[in-house]
Amino acid sequence: MYMHHHPAAQRLLTTAKAGWWCFLLLAICVRAQQPSFKMLRYDEDYSYLQTDTLRTAYDRYKYTALKKHSHIYFSHGGEIRAQAQHFTNENWGDIPQQNYTSYYTRLLLHSDFHFGKRARVFVQFNNTLAFGRVTGNRSIDQNTAAVQQAFADIALHSAATSSLVFRAGRQELLYGSQRIIAVREGPNNRQSFDAAKLVWKYKNVQADAFFGFPVKIKQGAFDDRLNRDETVWSIYTVRRKLPFIHNADLYYIGYHNRLKAWNQGEAEELRHSAGVRLWKKEGALNYDFEALYQFGRFGIQPIRAYTASLHVSYTFKTVWGKPTAALKTEIISGDRSSADGQLNTFHPLFPRGAYFGLAALIGPANLMDVHPSLSVSPTPALTFTADYDVFWRHRSGDGLYGPNVAQITSASSPELFIGHQIGVAAEYAPSAFLTLTPELLWFDAGPYIKSVTPGKDVWFAALTAQFKF
Repeated sequence: MYMHHHPAAQRLLTTAKAGWWCFLLLAICVRAQQPSFKMLRYDEDYSYLQTDTLRTAYDRYKYTALKKHSHIYFSHGGEIRAQAQHFTNENWGDIPQQNYTSYYTRLLLHSDFHFGKRARVFVQFNNTLAFGRVTGNRSIDQNTAAVQQAFADIALHSAATSSLVFRAGRQELLYGSQRIIAVREGPNNRQSFDAAKLVWKYKNVQADAFFGFPVKIKQGAFDDRLNRDETVWSIYTVRRKLPFIHNADLYYIGYHNRLKAWNQGEAEELRHSAGVRLWKKEGALNYDFEALYQFGRFGIQPIRAYTASLHVSYTFKTVWGKPTAALKTEIISGDRSSADGQLNTFHPLFPRGAYFGLAALIGPANLMDVHPSLSVSPTPALTFTADYDVFWRHRSGDGLYGPNVAQITSASSPELFIGHQIGVAAEYAPSAFLTLTPELLWFDAGPYIKSVTPGKDVWFAALTAQFKF
């Protein structure tokens, strides 16, 4: 059922449009100094508005103190996102309807309460809806109403160069390049955890330790539940401003699943991940190298898995449009054989959903790819990007996995080459508040896809409008 035929969708659109225009008019009144919205909204800090004598209505919305010059204040914000997606031959033709358009809406609202310098409460509510999917809505598509985040911070130590904060409650987590723990921004529903966390900072060093459970989305109103079948814990350290290598991450992540399905069947999984990341994100030349090894057990079988990736980019800052040429390549281990008594499939745990583009055809397991791209910005508000991706299976004894790490095709073919993917996109951001993103993708099915699916080429188009405030 398409959105314009659905009464609930029409009411939602009316409400969204009204809210859109109200906040857009509000944004227009904001002075040139616009806020810097972050991927984790709880990382935003508006305390600088305390001493601002020329505050607008929007400034008062972002910072309201209980009394003048008080450190007790609260801030509000959120986002409205609308998205349309069109698929031709989704899953390479392996679904009943070959051409369809689906629509998605996301509403996030949050409030951030600071009680002096020692205590804080952050609450965020979520409403996501999806219409038109021919295979039904998934947990990543719709959640009628939910508490996305609700946590409290207690500062156990606070000084000029160091701090120690304890956080407990429902929260989003994001680490490194989001290869293994991400907020899952691409799909309609972001990932959150019921967790306890310690955050220690000292000069250019930060160390996080957490223990938690992923939230299980049930799509109804306020019916999400803590997922006791999965447990995750981690120690993640970041050292910035190092000589020569610039920045380095060193981390360990533990994961337990009571019943996990892989190429070898279903069993209890206990997996440990140890990784290192070297990265630089300033200047003309940037890079991101990450290597990760996994060990543990799947039932009674040992786990031996790994991944390594390299992403290098160079921006020609003196050339018109400041073009950026980039190359990314990675290897993600797959299982050698379902009968060798060992599991070698890499588990990305909680990665970003749109790992290889918004179409999200392939997930990061049993995979090798080479991914060059080129982007150019004719104006500061407009960026065009074109990218080309080539995919192979790492092991013929393992199948192909989706973004949710569920196996979508079998290992019944000796072919390794999966196919080519070409994508083009534009991003128009006239202000910090509004972003418009059209994109188009074509996937040319290779020998492996043609041997285990109908093998049709996939066309995907999307338009995303996102308004943050």
